[in-house]
Parts: sequence; C-alpha cells; structure tokens
Amino acid sequence: MVYGVHAVVEALKADTGNKLYIQEDLRGKNLEEMKALAADKKVSISFEKKQELDKMSDNGVHQGFVLKVSAYAYTDLDDLLKLANSEDQDNPFIIILDGLTDPHNLGSILRTADVTGVTGVIIPKHRAVGITPTAVKASTGAVQYVPVSRVTNLSQTLDKLKDDGFWIFGTDMNGTKYTDWNTQGKIALIIGNEGKGVSTNIKKQVDEMITIPMSGHVQSLNASVAGAILMYEVARKRGF
Repeated sequence: MVYGVHAVVEALKADTGNKLYIQEDLRGKNLEEMKALAADKKVSISFEKKQELDKMSDNGVHQGFVLKVSAYAYTDLDDLLKLANSEDQDNPFIIILDGLTDPHNLGSILRTADVTGVTGVIIPKHRAVGITPTAVKASTGAVQYVPVSRVTNLSQTLDKLKDDGFWIFGTDMNGTKYTDWNTQGKIALIIGNEGKGVSTNIKKQVDEMITIPMSGHVQSLNASVAGAILMYEVARKRGF
C-alpha cells in the first residue's frame, strides 16, 4: 500500500497502481485531480471510511488517499552498474546504506538522492529496512525515480564496485572534512546505521572516511540529515 497525496500521484504516474481508495467524505482540488489521474491510468476507485484507510496505511498520514500497488521492483545490481556506466553518467554517484532501520530515514534519503542527481541506492537485504509504505510516503514519490538495489552481501558488493572503478567513501566522526572531499570520478558513499554508524567489517573496505565537523553537545547527526549534507556537497562540487 502507498499512501499520501504525493506518493500516490507518483505511483499512479509510474503505472504501478492497481486500486485507489479514497476517503468518502473528502472534498477539494486534490480529490478531483486524483480521480482524473486514476481514470487516465484506468485504475479503479473505491470510496471508504477514514477508519478503513487508517487500517490500510497502518495509521499513517494518508491525507485521504491509499493506493494498492504492485510489489516494489528492486533494481538488479548489474543493471545499476550498467546505468552507472552509461553515456549520460559522466560521474556516477551511488549511495550505500549500511543497516539503516528507520523507513523515514530511507524515504528522506531517497528524496534527497532524487533532487541531487544520485545514480542509485544500494541497501542490504538482511537486518535493514526495505521499501515499505512508510518509506514511500517519506520519499514523496522519489522512490519511483531513484533505482534501489537490494543485495545479500554488502562486502561482496563493495568489491564489485571497486572492480568497476568506484572509490568507496564512508561516514565517520574522524576523517577528511567533507568540504575537502575529492568527489571527482565514480564514487560510492556509505551511510551507516542510525546508532552504530558504518559497521567495522565494512570500514575495512573504505578508501577514505568523510566527516562533518560539529560543535555543541550532541556529536552526531540524523542519518538522513548527514546524507543530505554530503549529497549536496557532491552536487555543489560537480556544478549543481
């Protein structure tokens, strides 16, 4: 299930919608536009009580719209590498999420990845969050535009990226200041788990650690916030 105005609109545009559920007492511009889009995409509509939509969205902020969609199609890693090596990718940039567990963080990172031109995102299959309705909602539809590859072994994936010419960077409290980061060429940035950061075994495969200097009493940033700062730094240095 996908819910929320923006997420539902983007899913309908991407032709992944199967059935649209609308809150029966809903009124306004969004309602008419959504009905027209669903009709254009030949997606059937059912009007339901708000309580039913609450159940469908697991009490998420659905704004009166819930869409039943096809299962999310993850991008095969080889296909992601083909995209990275295509002619329109001068300097491919891949984000790797090492054990992220919060779907809000995943969705927020996908949202920033879309607006900063990230080539794709890699997530582990086990002990990490996947593409859930909450992540889709938090991404405001960006999940339809940013390829996400789900891999069984992150360590082997890093080896594959290195063989393909990627430089691997990690995020840590100690490392190269992010404003001094050389972002040219094919790069992959690892964003670690919300509490533990980048795992110890993965750190061994990193070419260089990147840090965001901080003052104050809290010496850490939310994973999606740190990711956003670094994605925009790459975009800035590449003439965004």
